[in-house]
Amino acid sequence: MFKRITGNARACLVVEPLFIIPYSMYLPYVSVYMLALGVGKTQVGMIASLGLIVQIFTSFISGFLTDRLGRKKALLIYDFISWPLAVYIWAVSQNIWFFIFAAIFNGFLKIPQTAWTCLLVEDTKPKDRSIVFTILQVIGVVGGLFAPLGGLLVSKLTLIPAVRIMYAIAGTCMLIMIISRHFMTHETEIGMLKQKESKNVPLKDILVEYGSIMKKIIRNNGLLLIFAVYIFFNFQMVMQNTYLYVYIVEALSVSESTISIFPAISSVCMLFLLFFVIPRFKEELNYYYMMIGFSLSIIANVILIITKGSSLTPIIISLILSAAGVLISNPYLESAVANSIEDANRANMYSILQVFLLLFISPAGVIAGLAYKMDPRLPFIIMVCSLIINIAILLYLAKPFSRKNKLLKV
Repeated sequence: MFKRITGNARACLVVEPLFIIPYSMYLPYVSVYMLALGVGKTQVGMIASLGLIVQIFTSFISGFLTDRLGRKKALLIYDFISWPLAVYIWAVSQNIWFFIFAAIFNGFLKIPQTAWTCLLVEDTKPKDRSIVFTILQVIGVVGGLFAPLGGLLVSKLTLIPAVRIMYAIAGTCMLIMIISRHFMTHETEIGMLKQKESKNVPLKDILVEYGSIMKKIIRNNGLLLIFAVYIFFNFQMVMQNTYLYVYIVEALSVSESTISIFPAISSVCMLFLLFFVIPRFKEELNYYYMMIGFSLSIIANVILIITKGSSLTPIIISLILSAAGVLISNPYLESAVANSIEDANRANMYSILQVFLLLFISPAGVIAGLAYKMDPRLPFIIMVCSLIINIAILLYLAKPFSRKNKLLKV
């Protein structure tokens, strides 16, 4: 698959392990680390929601900045602010205020995300875009194999000093990635055209353009429906990322040093899927693969809900199914959204869609926090409901008459 990918997409993928590997090491400990430093359970969810609120603002301006600065420059500047800078703050955090400032800086990630997505897909053929996102999944899976290194550090140094070291390593690796990628990529043709067009354009004209793009989005029924799926998927992912390992440590009584083995076990099974199952998939059946992925995630959450005590077997089965569900569904969902957006207005349309996405998912952290306080299982029940809604939407999109209405043209 990688041989089919060239240019900017190839360059972005080559350096991605510098982000994914250290990120995978510290990810299981993000919320647990906050709790250890005196942040309350509900406050963890509030900080997650604060970051999403900042992302609403940065999403709105991300298209403008990506067009005005160019894809490469916007990516260079704002990737540094949102990742190495935020990660270094996490490394030296002492109380909730450090996490609040880090969440604000990290909230700028929507600007480089827009620029990075443009670099990734604008010079890539539409038929190859699902391959790009699949390779990203492969990199993410391989990165998960390094997660036990984080657990090893925790077992040797205890939680807080170990996580500080992981954050310091991550910030340095991300800095190297940002600089290397800048010199390995080139500005896209659309990027150069948009940079030229947006130069000295008044703010009034930009707002008018945003208004016209909004009308295009509202009139595109296929895009609206697939984006609804995207919203519900990300809503439940925010909940999972914030409270999964808190639930495993507190409600299921698993030790902190043990939780790092779960991503590695999931990664081994996902590698099997990537090499022996995913290559057999057919692009035209993408909606059905998404439904299979969401169904696996539902089963995974149900297992967590009914599991009692500290038995590792059901937890491992649940996390494997969850990882497989995301692996199967996410590349096709990302590709469907990417193919729904026209290249000529990609940056601005993507930024507007991200604003809508964040408006809907920003309460997820607070809702999960309040739900967790009521009953630790409740966030996972909400996640199951979100995935069921997604399957219902996809069943509608996959109906024969939907093709006549061009709803499948994404």
